[in-house]
Amino acid sequence: MKKLPIGTQTFDVLRNDGAIYVDKTEHIYNLITSGRIYFLSRPRRFGKSLLISTFKQLFKGNKELFKGLYIYDKWDWSKTNPIIHLDFAELAYDTPKRLKNSLSDFINGTALEYSIELISSEIETRFSELIKSLHQKTEQQVVILVDEYDKPLIDNLSKEEVYPEVKRTLHSFYQVIKASDEHLKFVLMTGVSRFSGLSVFSALNNLHDITMSNKYSAICGYTQEELESNFKEYIESATKMMETTTKGVLSEIKRWYNGYSWDGKTFVYNPFSTLLFFSERKYANYWFATGTPTFLIEQIKKRNDLESFAESREVGNDSIRGDGNDKIETTALLFQTGYLTIKKEEIVDNESQYEIDFPNYEVKSSFLSSLMKEYALRESEEICKINKKIGKALKEKKVEDLEESLTELFANIPYDLTTEKESYYHSLFLLAGRMSGYEVEGEVHTNKGRIDAVLKKGNDVIVVEIKYNKDKSTEEMVEEALKQIKDKKYYEKYSGNEVSLLAVVFGDKKEIACRFGQ
Repeated sequence: MKKLPIGTQTFDVLRNDGAIYVDKTEHIYNLITSGRIYFLSRPRRFGKSLLISTFKQLFKGNKELFKGLYIYDKWDWSKTNPIIHLDFAELAYDTPKRLKNSLSDFINGTALEYSIELISSEIETRFSELIKSLHQKTEQQVVILVDEYDKPLIDNLSKEEVYPEVKRTLHSFYQVIKASDEHLKFVLMTGVSRFSGLSVFSALNNLHDITMSNKYSAICGYTQEELESNFKEYIESATKMMETTTKGVLSEIKRWYNGYSWDGKTFVYNPFSTLLFFSERKYANYWFATGTPTFLIEQIKKRNDLESFAESREVGNDSIRGDGNDKIETTALLFQTGYLTIKKEEIVDNESQYEIDFPNYEVKSSFLSSLMKEYALRESEEICKINKKIGKALKEKKVEDLEESLTELFANIPYDLTTEKESYYHSLFLLAGRMSGYEVEGEVHTNKGRIDAVLKKGNDVIVVEIKYNKDKSTEEMVEEALKQIKDKKYYEKYSGNEVSLLAVVFGDKKEIACRFGQ
């Protein structure tokens, strides 16, 4: 079996003999021949750094690394370009001063690499001088590759005393690129989030954002065809070891690691998790385990925003791009960091509408478990057991078991988080429903009203009305909830399925009452 370069995207041009490679150089060739200044957003460990390295080796003219790849006989290997390669993951930026010092050191290091002596003292003017000097000395335009352009922003977003100055420093730095246009051959900036508040996208008004372009939707990650054609030996090996069928292995790999899309049409596998699966031959949460989304969890708890992931839903373009200011909406953060993805795109009144949801089982199960762990103040194993009980109670329509499980799940939630709002309990119930294995829809509109929640699993459909009880008896509120479902005939929308009605009432002392109806 050929060597598998675990932990990397397999179009890595820094090749070792015997490794498997998925050739993505057609996308690279199309980028270079159709434009000059690009921005690409993808989640962490999705091959962005490797993509940057590929461009670097291409412009350096390392022909032998590309032998057998699409671009090999289409590139002019007689020409090379000076390269400025800036990886913010390698810089210090926890304070504005350290960021400036790191940028200064980087500029000095690049100048030294090309034996250039800089005269200017300020960071921006030295950067500008570096670009101009490289062009003049080599008589070739400069290639600028910036990896993780937004890392100093993401890591300092919650630091009110640090973030504004970091933003100003980066804004001034990136403006140099715009002012140096005549000296530039090619520019690629990659990151996770689109910080319009940084003014990168206004400072670089000739920058082409290809994040959601259908032309480059598969530039990172593996398509189904690429998986099956390039990893045949590994699929066969996993099939034998797991004592199952090829169809079964492909189905499970797809359920666990596929599902990422930036156009709603092309879906790709997470390369990091897929490669580790082939190495370990075991289904596990590889990508999620490499970095707990602490920042996201903190933001969600701070904003008390559970609606962004409690259900699949439709949003507009602005909701996922994060344009406008520094406070990126929760939905946009989750999309840009890879915890939500586009499942379908529709054009409504000439504007795009996107159905967004978790990309796959790995992300869904891991993220919801991590979030519920923070809210419920319980260990993951406890949460898993409780949600299995909830799923069983919902399936068997056992009221007492459901009440007991929900009470157990929510018992440790601090009082200051449990505000007197139906929406809060509504979101938590949707979250529990999703973790219990049900497909969940919230606030479903009918011609007679709005259903609080609908849980689906096969033909089993549960129409749910959720109430928050402040001053009535719990029994009275349960009856009122069931009556509302029946009076407004919410169930009619799901005729042809096995439909059950469910009233769920949360009280101000955390008591929970449920009742099923037909």
